[in-house]
Amino acid sequence: MSAALERQPRRGRTGPVLGGGLLLLIALGLAFYGISTRNRALAAVTRETAERAVPIVAVIAPETGAPDEEIVLPGTMQAFADAPIYARTNGYVRKWYVDLGAPVHAGQLMAEIDAPEVMHELQQARADLATAQANANLAQTTAERYRDLIKSNAVSRQDLENANGGLDARLAAVESSKANVQRLEQLTAFTRIEAPFDGVVTARNIEVGALIGSGNNARELFHVADTRRLRVFVNVPEVYSQLAKPGLTAALTLREFNDRRFKGMLARTAKAIDVTSRTLLTEVDVDNAKGELLPGSYCEVHLKLDRASTSTLKLPVNALIFRSDGLQVATLDAGNHVSLKPITVGRDFGDRVEVLTGIRAADKVIVNPPDSLAAGETVRVATAAE
Repeated sequence: MSAALERQPRRGRTGPVLGGGLLLLIALGLAFYGISTRNRALAAVTRETAERAVPIVAVIAPETGAPDEEIVLPGTMQAFADAPIYARTNGYVRKWYVDLGAPVHAGQLMAEIDAPEVMHELQQARADLATAQANANLAQTTAERYRDLIKSNAVSRQDLENANGGLDARLAAVESSKANVQRLEQLTAFTRIEAPFDGVVTARNIEVGALIGSGNNARELFHVADTRRLRVFVNVPEVYSQLAKPGLTAALTLREFNDRRFKGMLARTAKAIDVTSRTLLTEVDVDNAKGELLPGSYCEVHLKLDRASTSTLKLPVNALIFRSDGLQVATLDAGNHVSLKPITVGRDFGDRVEVLTGIRAADKVIVNPPDSLAAGETVRVATAAE
């Protein structure tokens, strides 16, 4: 009986144990699943955050331009010969003969000045000259007489030397008086204001009866300009200074002539860079035989520069980076690493600029670069879908 009871299974004790273990396993599985799911989500979020942290940029290739493109620079027209006319003597305006805009020829009388003081001084100088000549004649007669008397020992050698010395002094006084007369005659001739060359009167600043002074008190009477030929002053930027050489063909445009172009030629340069503006001063000669162009006018000068078959590069302005280090652009290498390159720009076309140095045609240039973009940073190039 006791043996039969021992062979009966002990259900009351093992059942609860198995049930508890199963529940524990289920709980552990659920915990493991939750942790792994959370880790995968965290990894996905981390990966997505890292991907979002890499800047997405768009890149372009520099545009290649023609090597002989022209540059357009502002210019100022001036008469080839231009002179203010001043008086060389004091007096009053007696009469003027030419007015504003009148053509004049070299040597033409433009005005007359009444200078009574100078005329009186000239009369006095001529009288002084006559007195000096009379004294010289008397000294000449005395010296000749003494030369004859010395032969018979009627006078001493000392008297002869005094006579000769007096003659020399009188002759020197004559020369001095002649020089003074010539000076005053020249001042008298300056009462006639004459044109220095063929041209046009561009200013008249006198009226009849006006007091005219000379020296520091002088004022401009007329202004004469030869407008048959004009010179245009153009400041060429330093980057083009080696290409701006005499003989270069130039074309001039003015707003009042619409699309018409006037042919000119770069005739001369300053051969020195202005340290203030960093430009080379050049002159373009223009024929103006018809008188259509006016001195002082503003114009645009079109210069076609030959770069010896080297093409230029252009970039949109939104590719430029303005920082304290200077003007830069950002380029990418094969590993999509950023490189900041300083550049030198030439002409500004509004939406584009010409790049002279700093990049190559094969470079990949970033457009609209972020402000935080740094050298060596890794970026991702945007695709068409992005």
